[in-house]
Amino acid sequence: MAALASLSRRISVFSRNIHDVPRNYGTRARVSGLSKWRTSAGLLVTGSIAFVLLQKYSRLNTVHALKTRKHDDDLSKAVKLTMRERRFIKFASVEYDGQLYMTPQDFLDSVVESVPRPRLKRRILSDQELEVMKNATPSLRQGNTHMFRNLRDKGIISYTEYLFLLSILTKPQTGFRIAFNMFDTDGNERVDKTEFLVMEKIFSHAWRDRHGVEKTNEETVRLNEREKSPEEVQTQFIDDDQGLQRRHAVDTTLMVHFFGKDGSDELKYDGFRQFMENLQHEVLELEFHEFSKGHDTISEMDFAKILLRYTYLDTEEYDKYLDRLLARSEQQTCITFNEFRVFYQFLNSLDDFAIAMRMYTLADHPISKDEFLRAVKICTGTNLSSHIIDTVFAIFDVDGDGQLSYKEFIAIMKDRLHRGFKSQPRSEGWEAFKFCVKQEMKAP
Repeated sequence: MAALASLSRRISVFSRNIHDVPRNYGTRARVSGLSKWRTSAGLLVTGSIAFVLLQKYSRLNTVHALKTRKHDDDLSKAVKLTMRERRFIKFASVEYDGQLYMTPQDFLDSVVESVPRPRLKRRILSDQELEVMKNATPSLRQGNTHMFRNLRDKGIISYTEYLFLLSILTKPQTGFRIAFNMFDTDGNERVDKTEFLVMEKIFSHAWRDRHGVEKTNEETVRLNEREKSPEEVQTQFIDDDQGLQRRHAVDTTLMVHFFGKDGSDELKYDGFRQFMENLQHEVLELEFHEFSKGHDTISEMDFAKILLRYTYLDTEEYDKYLDRLLARSEQQTCITFNEFRVFYQFLNSLDDFAIAMRMYTLADHPISKDEFLRAVKICTGTNLSSHIIDTVFAIFDVDGDGQLSYKEFIAIMKDRLHRGFKSQPRSEGWEAFKFCVKQEMKAP
């Protein structure tokens, strides 16, 4: 504004100088005509100068508030990202050689929290920092249910490993062997680093399809790449614009944990199974402690909030479930972590439970508590406590007749199991705002 005021003063002075030019003409008419002509010409010149200066000034001082995001917006338009890709990019806090990575803490946050921790920008890792992370990674024998929390930001997880870890969280124990056999491409009951990297490529097949990469038969991929070194396999990855994948050889925390610092160790089934159990336990423990507030137990209401946490229920529907529990709970009994963990092991077998229910009821009739308990026992080999079953029925038994509409229960629990990833994305505008508000209301 000061500059515009200065410009105005200069124009005013310029105009006055034009009018003050001495007039040495003979007649009044000529003086009057020439004076008008000079005034008009002066105003025209003044206006032209003002216009040029104004244009120059506006170009110099224009602030492009969204200029830094233009590249990201173009990328979003060019490639439609999946919910998992968007979430990985959102939570990934470090970068190396143009590729985005999550830290172990980022991964835990991504499966428990709705938004990442506040940060100014991503941290660019140096070779020295990668070496420090490599040395901080425990061996497979040293793995425990606190490994990710202990490592915090001293580790890196790639996007394909992120997909692998997410799949672990929803695997029933009966699926652990199947998962291991997928990696064991030569059937020798051991997985080496090359086999692990080959399967990482298969994990990202959907990403490759969207980028126009020609599909290759999985068995052909395994046979052709089984003889290659880990470095050769990694260099066949594709450089993408989103930073999800790079054609470079980097030892991630997961690879060092599985195969040692020199990459020569082999992964056996017992170690693989223990890793999967530890990860499931750690994530559940993290979520349980969020609601327990330092205690060893959570309330029935906390349990209900955890169950409904990642579902896309309307606020009115959500409140109805909680109100039913309040109305039917004669006395509040606490739920232990072991009860909580066993129930979530059952949720990981939800597909088997759905099949058992369809075969058992045939006509889609509601099921009783005894039928529910029997189906859980068949699917998981474990018994749910009567307290947990009573709580589940108090939440989901709509008319209070002791019968559960298992179809509604399964539909809601699938959203919970997959933490919303299987539901319709609501990432923009008013729908995104409403969903965020609902998620905050479900928080402890």
